[in-house]
Amino acid sequence: MPTSPLVRLEVDAPCEIWLKLECLQPIGSFKIRGATSAIRQAEPAEWRDGVWTTSAGNMAQGVCWVARELGVPATVVAPDHAPRAKLDAVERLGGRTITVPWDTWWETMENGAYPGLAGFFVHPVLDEHVMAGNGVIGLELAEQLDGIDAVLMAWGGGGLTTGVASALAAVSPATRVIACEPETGAPLTASLAAGAPVEVDYRPSFVDGAGSKALLAPMWERAQRLVSAATAVTLRDAAEAVALLATRARVVAEGAGSLPVAAALAGHGGGGRVVCVVSGGNIDAERLAEILRGGVPG
Repeated sequence: MPTSPLVRLEVDAPCEIWLKLECLQPIGSFKIRGATSAIRQAEPAEWRDGVWTTSAGNMAQGVCWVARELGVPATVVAPDHAPRAKLDAVERLGGRTITVPWDTWWETMENGAYPGLAGFFVHPVLDEHVMAGNGVIGLELAEQLDGIDAVLMAWGGGGLTTGVASALAAVSPATRVIACEPETGAPLTASLAAGAPVEVDYRPSFVDGAGSKALLAPMWERAQRLVSAATAVTLRDAAEAVALLATRARVVAEGAGSLPVAAALAGHGGGGRVVCVVSGGNIDAERLAEILRGGVPG
C-alpha cells in the first residue's frame, strides 16, 4: 500500500496537531492494509473459493478490493446501520452484502461463522496479519516525523490501535497511544476506568466505524499493555471535527476518522506533538452536508 501523507493541521489547539491521512488510501480507509496483509499471506487454497468478512463498510471494501485483484468472489456480513456510501462501494468492487441486525453482526464477528458462508474468513480485528498490516502505519509515522508525543486513533474493535501501538512500542517507545471512542459506545474507556472489561450501553450513530457494546475478549490484555489512555468523544464534537477538517484542511473524514481530531482539540492528547490518524473518509454525502450546515446526523 502507498505511504499515506502526514500533514500539519493549522488550528488553535493545546498541542501541535498532525494528520495521518489514511482517508487517502485507494478505498478511502486504512482497512486496505490489513485486508491485503491477511489475504496475501494466506495459502491460495484457502481463498480460491472466495473470501468474506464482517464489516460496517471499510474492511468490506478492503477485502473486496483484494478479492477483485485475485479474481475470487467476496461476501460481506454488514450491520443494518452500515452507511449507504460504504455498501455502494462494496457493490462497485463486485462484492455481495448480507445485511443483518447489529447483535447478529457482532456475534458473527465474535464467532467467525455465518450460516451458509464458506471460504476464507478475514476477521476485521483479531487476525494477526490484519493487525500487522495496520502496524505499518506506526512504522511510517516514525519515519515521517520525529519527537511524536502521542498518537490518537479511533477504537472500533481495536485492531488499528493495537497494531499501530505494537509498532510504535518497537520504534518509538516514548510515544503515548490514546484510543478514541464515540460516547454512544465506549467500552474501552469504561473498562480502563473500571480496571476490568465491562459492557456499556450502545446505540448506532453516524460514527459507524467506531464504538461497540463490549471489548472483543483478546483485546483487553492487548489494550492494557499498549494503550496509554482512552477517551469518549461526544457526537457534537465529532461532527464539528468533521466540519473543521473539511473547511480548514480540505480533508473529508468519516465520523470515526474525526474522533482523534476532536479529542486532540479537547486536550486529551496532551501537549507537544500529536498525530491524529484520520482512519477513513467514507461518509454519506447527506450526512456530510448536514454536518457542514452545523447539524449532527441522527
